Amino acid sequence: MDWKELLGFIGGALTTVGFVPQVWRLFKLRSAHEISLPFTIFFILGIAFWLSYGILLDQPPIVIWNAVTLVLGCAMLYAKLRYGR
Repeated sequence: MDWKELLGFIGGALTTVGFVPQVWRLFKLRSAHEISLPFTIFFILGIAFWLSYGILLDQPPIVIWNAVTLVLGCAMLYAKLRYGR
């Protein structure tokens, strides 16, 4: 692994792990009123495009971290639909 790929793994890890507390909080409080539905949908779509981009370029850091973030985004959408009303 070269330094560029390591940089990608570290950057992806930090941004993905930074997202975990927000998703955890949604389920812990069972409240998603403060989360915007359009934001969540656009976020998931953006991550899906980044994941596709990483797959096409065969870039493991992009693929791995965007796959994890896509799961977190879907969990956030689920929480928004279940607890956001």
